Amino acid sequence: MFGRFKYMDDQFYGEINNGIVTSRDGDGKTYEMEELEVLPPSNPSKIVCVGLNYHDHAAEVGMNVPDEPVLFMKPPSAIIGQGGKIIYPRSSQRVDYEAELAVIIGKRCKNIDYDRACDVIAGFTCFNDVTARDLQSRDGQWTRAKSFDTFAPVGPFIIPVSDFDPDNAYIKARVNGETKQDSNTSNLIFDVPYLIEFISGIMTLEVGDIIATGTPPGVGELNPGDTVEVEIEGIGTLRNEVV
Repeated sequence: MFGRFKYMDDQFYGEINNGIVTSRDGDGKTYEMEELEVLPPSNPSKIVCVGLNYHDHAAEVGMNVPDEPVLFMKPPSAIIGQGGKIIYPRSSQRVDYEAELAVIIGKRCKNIDYDRACDVIAGFTCFNDVTARDLQSRDGQWTRAKSFDTFAPVGPFIIPVSDFDPDNAYIKARVNGETKQDSNTSNLIFDVPYLIEFISGIMTLEVGDIIATGTPPGVGELNPGDTVEVEIEGIGTLRNEVV
């Protein structure tokens, strides 16, 4: 498990082991976790998101399973990390959580075949596709509703490919401790290698880019003062407060 950290003016990636963080910069420096600011685990050039990608979510909303992935984008300016505050925009009256598994790209790549997809993944983490649902409905497209600053919580840390099975992990969302979403990545319509093949056939993926793989059923409303958590088996829990 590894993540991005800040110590004074230095930002670095570090391996985490029993509360001790060892820099991956080659200098071998170690830190107590309490000494460090935990940053979002990736600094992407883009966030590529997938809509309607769980069989149980499609059944919940009464929609047909898509023939191809439905893609949209979030800007990097929307990213916050573990403990970051989700800011409720004044222009919206309905903001929702969406728990998702995120893929972090580890190699610059284009036109990657399904069988080679794991070779370009740095690891996996939790993602919350926060959405201004009323604006999404009003606009008829998703850019404004998905793109507010703080609407892309991600983290807390990255689990390497060798330590995580993206085809069978429970995924949950909790609001103020109450479970709202409870599913498993085995319900994904398009699995991770398929998504990487499909997306890399459209655009070059850069190191650090994030693919958010879609949300299961149970999406619901957030309000100022709420604490929302995304938990994925084998990864951990991403926790953020709404303000």
